[in-house]
Amino acid sequence: MTNPGYGTWVRDFEAERERRARVGDPAWSAGAALDPALVRSLQRFQVGEDGDGSALIGKADRAGDAGYARAVRLFVAEEQNHARMLALLLAAGGARTLRGHWSDAAFVRLRRLLGLRVELLVLMVAEVVALRYYRAVRDGSPDPLVSEVAGRILADEERHVPFHCRRLREGLAGLPRPVRRASVGAWRALLATAAVIVAVDHGPALRGLGVRRRGFVREVLRASTGPAAAMCGAPRPKGPAGAAARGGAGVRALGRRTG
Repeated sequence: MTNPGYGTWVRDFEAERERRARVGDPAWSAGAALDPALVRSLQRFQVGEDGDGSALIGKADRAGDAGYARAVRLFVAEEQNHARMLALLLAAGGARTLRGHWSDAAFVRLRRLLGLRVELLVLMVAEVVALRYYRAVRDGSPDPLVSEVAGRILADEERHVPFHCRRLREGLAGLPRPVRRASVGAWRALLATAAVIVAVDHGPALRGLGVRRRGFVREVLRASTGPAAAMCGAPRPKGPAGAAARGGAGVRALGRRTG
């Protein structure tokens, strides 16, 4: 069965893929001046963006919606492109990628514990944190290549959040309202914990970008308001534009789409 609403998302992902192909890659040959603290930070985020997405794709396939399964594959491809660009950015700055990091391993294990709903709730934690992080890198780095790469990734993440909100709203809709609220409340608590961990773990890099740890956590939590309302049962949007309008207030608070 194909949900016609996800056909709109598929077209959005495909249009973005075509736009990326027309625009091409950043000018890697220009090189990048990377602060050591930012190198360590980008290396950890690159690990988090990398992966084949096989667990998520498998769960999407089992959900029985061909349109959603196709959209998930296109989403995974965008995440893999983020990992590729971050690896090339690090190389342009004379740095290597990491083979792994404990924070990514913990998130992957948590995401795979149960079904699609839990996978997406945990994934949404990483996505909302990433919004604030990549905006900080885009706006705070003096290096043009760093800013461009972060801006490109941020633009994708701003589309990803309402996409996942749409599916989570459908996944939570069958639960009693108090259970839905409790689930979203638990998600926000997990998000707060993750934001604190990132703020501490990436503190030196954030400082160099002009962002205080407390401010980072505060803005991540503020950005969760719109997605939380959308997951709890705000009126269903028709597609990407509607999702951004109804569920993306917190996303817009973290920065507008670029490039």
